[in-house]
This record gives sequence, C-alpha cells and structure tokens, in this order.
Amino acid sequence: MTTAKLPAGPASPGFLHGIQILTGRTRAWRRWHDRYGSAYTVRMPRFGPTVVLSDPAEVKALLTAPADLVDNIDANLGQFLGPGSLFSLRGEEHRKQRKLLTPPFHGRRLAVYEQLIEEEALRDMASWPLGREFATMDSMMRITLNVILRAVFGAEGAEFDRLRTLLPKLVLVGSALAALPIPPGFLGKYGPWARFADYRQQYDEIVGTLIERAATDPGLSERDDVLAMLLQARYDDGTAMTRGEIADELLTLLTAGHETTATTLAWTVERLRRHPELLRRLVAEADAGGSELREATLVEVQRVRPVIDATARKVRADSFQLGRWTLPKGQHVLVSIRLMHDNAELFPNPRAFDPERFLGTRPGTWTWIPFGGGARRCIGASFATMEMNIVLRTLLREFTLTPTDAPDERAHFRGVALVPAKKGRATVYRRIAPPIPEAQLPETPARAAEVTA
Repeated sequence: MTTAKLPAGPASPGFLHGIQILTGRTRAWRRWHDRYGSAYTVRMPRFGPTVVLSDPAEVKALLTAPADLVDNIDANLGQFLGPGSLFSLRGEEHRKQRKLLTPPFHGRRLAVYEQLIEEEALRDMASWPLGREFATMDSMMRITLNVILRAVFGAEGAEFDRLRTLLPKLVLVGSALAALPIPPGFLGKYGPWARFADYRQQYDEIVGTLIERAATDPGLSERDDVLAMLLQARYDDGTAMTRGEIADELLTLLTAGHETTATTLAWTVERLRRHPELLRRLVAEADAGGSELREATLVEVQRVRPVIDATARKVRADSFQLGRWTLPKGQHVLVSIRLMHDNAELFPNPRAFDPERFLGTRPGTWTWIPFGGGARRCIGASFATMEMNIVLRTLLREFTLTPTDAPDERAHFRGVALVPAKKGRATVYRRIAPPIPEAQLPETPARAAEVTA
C-alpha cells in the first residue's frame, strides 16, 4: 500500500479553518501561504482535509492529469444543473459532451454575437442615472442575462420575459445551496430545496417549449443561437443530444457565464474609478478604435479580482503522485487562483493594479487561470472575454465615468462568486461627443510650452 504524503498545515481544530474561510477567505489563504508555502493542508467545510496548491508546476500536473486519476469533485454545481451538465459528467462522457459544446464559442462563430452584445449594453445603459452614484452590477447582470437568453437560448417574446424573471432567482438559490451545508428537505415545502425544485420545474417547462419550437423550425439551420446548434449537433456515433441533456447544458452555460461575467465588469468599474489616468487613456483608445489597453485591463482585473478564486479536483485512482506529494484516493485538492495571481515571482508587485504588465504579452496558461484549466477550463471563456470587451468599450464611448477617492470595495463571497461588496458603484454622465485627440488640438503658446517641457 502506498503511503500518503500530504503537505503540512495548521494544527488548530478543523471547524476553526472553516470559520476563517467563511469569514475572510482571501485573508485566510494568504496567511496560511505565508506560513506553510505554496502547498498546505486545511480542513474545509463539506470537503474535509483538503490540499491547497498554488505552485504553477504542481497546478499544471493536477489539471492536466487523466480523468481516471483525477477528476471533478462530487459536491459540485452538477447537483443543481442536472445529470446532463458538464459539471456532472466525468471521463469519456464529459469529453464527448464538451466536444459538441465547443464550436459555438470559438473562432468565427463569436463575431455573430458582437452586435447583439452591444445592443443589449446600449439598451440597459440608457436607463443609467446621470450624476448620481448607483450600483453598476445590477445593470451588468441584466446585460449578461439578456445576452445569454438571446445568444444561447434563442429566447424571445413570452419565454424571454419569463426566463429573465425566473433565472436570477434559480441561480441565487442554487448558489446558496452549493455554498452552505443545508440538508435536503430542510423546512419541507417552505425550505430552499423546495424553492429550488419549483424554480427548476418552471425552467424545464419553459425550455421544453423553446426546444420543441426550435426542433420544428424550418429555418433551424440558419439560426445562430446555441440551442439551435445543439439540436443539430451529433456525437461521433451519429446520435443526437437528448432534450434533457440540452436543457441541463443550457442552464450550465447560463450559470457559468452570466454572474461571473457581470461581476468582472462591476469589478472593472470599481478599479477604473480609482485609476483616473488609466481611465483617461482607455477613453482615448476607445475613441481611436483601439483595444490593446482595454484587453490588458480586463486581464489585469481578473488577476487582481478573480471572481472565482479556486477550482477543485478529487483523486480517483488508488493514489496520485503530484510532485512532492503522494495523494490517496478520495483526496480533495484545491487550486488557489487567488494565491497564484498573488505570486510576486510571476507578477512583480502583485498587489498593484497595473494593466501595463499585459501590454504586448499574453498571460501564462498556468499562471493566470481565472477560467480554470485543463479539460474543465470554462468552455465559454472566449465568449466571456469578447462580451466584457464590448460592454466596456460601449461604456467608455457613451459615458464619462467619474473617478473617486473612496476606499476600495472589499470582496463579498456570494456562494460561488466574489463580488464587489457595494456592487461596483459609479457616477456617470453622458458624453456629448468624443474628445478631440490631443495630437489634433490647435497649437497654442501654452500647449507649445507643455510639449517643449
């Protein structure tokens, strides 16, 4: 029998580890990292003894390991998204399903959705209050939800309105149940599990209508939404996805890509208001039709404010050799995205918000991982990146975002995502016209003196 070898960790009672994680997870990760290094073992709620990793080589070895050695944890969102969700599937079944879902979110397919995203951003931003501080996250949530309902579900009319009302409630309850150890059946028909079951039943009825309508649509092959593509997709043996699989995967795509994208946009607003010179440069770049600094800024926001700060795996083999460690069967392993992004060897002065670090260079595959990595990397990463870019560009072109000297908004854990505690508050004014680029300003004695100075 192989002897397990786990990294050291705090010797305090396990329930204290859970309290520290629940009350200040980033602070706890950093404190243990400072004491024990890039790998340590703590007792986590629901997981028990858990190895926490942040060394890039060990993280790469874990996330690229074959599924028969290491795969997704049992306690994941699949229990809420359904048996046909990518979160629920493992091994070969996961690979086959992912293969069908990949094409709509890569390459030229993405360009189809650009105008749709800008339309939804402009529509919701039209209601923004001028000259009065408000929480941008609520708006970003509506924008990303509407985008997914149109681009993924192909929803319109009554179904669009019903899903727009239902899905935020379904996701909120599901996120809470995923984060808290609430036993099934708690409070009976008045409890959160009963509420979730009711929301899920409503969802299945609405999506069932959308699937039936799409399946009989004579123009199905000409549609651009993901639902239409999934109905036409075929496994290698020629069989089609079942209606249940499609319903589960549509809900998975919404859950994985709605709140996370909106939260990153709210964090972007929060960061830009506290960096007025960067904000000025971004506006000038947007007016000139550029995007390099904007793309670097979004990368840096996801580095310093990752919405999902960890990804987890479970050892499925009898044992798994991971660098210095020998992990036994059933061992939970957590990759700390937060600690990796904090690594001064990878990102000099890591606590500073500095998009310049990503100008002209792409982030490393195994050092910058807000979308996870390996076979379970977020399938909609490219779509989310494009969506954030377009929404931010629209904001910069249409509004003047007022800087602030208010303290940074702290991170608040909302079951799955780390959101700005005040929801990315902002004060905006409508732009009458884009500013004249400095190079085109008329020459004046004062300006000439500035240039020569």
